[in-house]
Amino acid sequence: MSFLPAQGRWSQHSKLLLNLISVYFIWGSTYLFIHFMTEDMPPLYMAGWRVLVAGCILYPFARLNGYARPSREEAVSSGIIGVLLLGFSMGGMSIAIQYLPTGIAALLAGLLPLFLIVINWIAFAKARPTVLAMAGLLTGVAGIALLVQPGSFKETSPDSWVGIVIILFCNVFWATGTLLSSRMKLPHQLISSSVQMLAGGVFLLCISLLFEPVSFLSILDAPGKAIGALVYLAFFGSIIGFSSYAWLARNASPQLLSTYAYVNPVVAMFLGWAFAGEILNGQSIVAGGVILVGVVLMVLGKR
Repeated sequence: MSFLPAQGRWSQHSKLLLNLISVYFIWGSTYLFIHFMTEDMPPLYMAGWRVLVAGCILYPFARLNGYARPSREEAVSSGIIGVLLLGFSMGGMSIAIQYLPTGIAALLAGLLPLFLIVINWIAFAKARPTVLAMAGLLTGVAGIALLVQPGSFKETSPDSWVGIVIILFCNVFWATGTLLSSRMKLPHQLISSSVQMLAGGVFLLCISLLFEPVSFLSILDAPGKAIGALVYLAFFGSIIGFSSYAWLARNASPQLLSTYAYVNPVVAMFLGWAFAGEILNGQSIVAGGVILVGVVLMVLGKR
């Protein structure tokens, strides 16, 4: 996998498959663990510790395995991407889950291909989407409209809109960081991922200390459930999952990378139902299906 030293016995296809499985299923579970991690602790504070701990583990691991220290340009580029992906996007998701069921959050995050297509069209490749991709884009928007209708998921409230808007902005930042990752000078993937985590973690903790009622050592007062979720998210969600995503962003096509959006919501909705008592009604399930159809059309339209 991408977090292991590069060795000849791993074929490119094996690496591709293992990294896809990692992003599909590990990231699908992270929504539930973010919920557990932030039930009794401020979201930005815990998100900052999550990625900072992961970066502090991954960077020395990469250096001990012989990967070169990044140049100043590479470090700055990695830091910018880290703030976009982990600071704004992942930090925002930690806040949004305070307002939404984890399955709904995963469905909205699954609309990333829509943002990739539009931002790539407007700001990067300047290539007009195909008819099929445009159909998928419109279908995805229709799915959002159905999802946010009153009664689409249990215990909806005006505060739900806060979570919905935050996740849409998270998708903007994540898509921008993803598109930039193939256009900026970056060090080896392991070094780049670790620098992104360090930059994102420091950014989140600084923002948290300014706006949340915490001190740097408030982590010592966190309940065991929050600490356990943080450990899972730091190792599996960040070191393994994020490193896999970073590898795919640099080695796989955008269409293939976007397919994780099909699987993550299904995994997140099942886990939320099984372990967090979340109940989704028929309207939300239909809306989820419409969104996934839109994602499929967008990806097929890019081929």
